[in-house]
Amino acid sequence: MPSRPENSASESETIALCEAEIASFTTQRDDCVRRVRELIAAEDMAKGIFHAEEIFLLQRDKLRLEVEIQFRTNKINRIRKGYSDDAGAPDAGGFPF
Repeated sequence: MPSRPENSASESETIALCEAEIASFTTQRDDCVRRVRELIAAEDMAKGIFHAEEIFLLQRDKLRLEVEIQFRTNKINRIRKGYSDDAGAPDAGGFPF
């Protein structure tokens, strides 16, 4: 479905915002992965040095960031295909429930 001219500016702004958020989330996710690898390398079972809780929290955060990235990617795809985020809109392209 083609987008209406009055919405194209706001849609392109929304896409640009989502892409910026994706870039930010990707950087944060990569930092989490790097930090997890550092913590795993720093563990020493013989000396009793463990980082299990911090590794768990970082891995959980990494998963959250991946979901945020996927959510923004899906939003961009919906906008580009002409689907509205408004469930009651006539061009919603889905079921009304």
